Amino acid sequence: MEQSSPQSSSTCPVCNDHLLMITDPDSGETICSKCGMIVLDKIQNINQPEWRAFSNEEHENRSRTGIPSSLAIHDMGLACVIGKTNRDAGGKKMDDAMHTTMQRLRTLDSRAHIHDSSDIGLMHAFNKLRVLKDKLTLPYVVVEKAAYIYRKAHERKLSRGRLVSGLVAASVHIACREMSTTRTLKDIAAASNIKRKQLAKAYTLLLVELDIKVPLADHTKCIAKVANKANLSEKTKRLAIRIMDEIKRKDDDILSAGKNPMALAATILYLSCLKTGENKTQVDIAEAAGVTEVTLRNRSKDLKSKLEELSN
Repeated sequence: MEQSSPQSSSTCPVCNDHLLMITDPDSGETICSKCGMIVLDKIQNINQPEWRAFSNEEHENRSRTGIPSSLAIHDMGLACVIGKTNRDAGGKKMDDAMHTTMQRLRTLDSRAHIHDSSDIGLMHAFNKLRVLKDKLTLPYVVVEKAAYIYRKAHERKLSRGRLVSGLVAASVHIACREMSTTRTLKDIAAASNIKRKQLAKAYTLLLVELDIKVPLADHTKCIAKVANKANLSEKTKRLAIRIMDEIKRKDDDILSAGKNPMALAATILYLSCLKTGENKTQVDIAEAAGVTEVTLRNRSKDLKSKLEELSN
């Protein structure tokens, strides 16, 4: 053990003396310099990296302790994986016979991770979940929540005889609603290449069977999303948010009446454009919200009458 290793001041439990402790950076142990007692074991060295390398090739691969555990992996990332470095614990290169044996062990180890058909089904579902994550740019918490919801559905055997991609997409939509992430049914259906009707059916199935209570969509985020797509001014956006806050304060039933939140957001933005004098047509705002012009006109008439009633 080198005496030039970093030292720290502590108290030995055997000597009961406040002495200098010798810290070994290789083993991560803090040892009493008087009696040899190991005071701390496997401490974290903040001055040096956690990875070790025995060659220039391995020095570039700075992997540490593997991937973190995740519900979006069929085995939750808890399985042990045989490394691909062809060197032993001492850093010496393996001979040809041992190299062949290790290659065979790696193959058997990869096959042993799949125990039954349930693991295969989870692998297939979580592969689709990763594709949706990339297409919709979902945050990590939404992916984990969606994986948790799908695991509950898988345990109750709801995936039998049903489209796996539909259940995965429905789980993503529920997770987005619970985490207040603005992703509509239309967006998720387009990313998962299924029909909106199938996605809505799978969404209703999960809500009923798993007894999930999803919160209402955040209408303020819907307004911001539609306004950004339609390239509306900040003045119009802020006016729309004020109108939405006024509606929430006076009559919250308008928001929870089963209407499409994107259509309601587009309607309020259209009325705000009329008040601020911004030159935007119904077609522009309807396309940005993903609704039809007829829906926008009908919602405008209803909302105008409601606002007049509330003002009176």
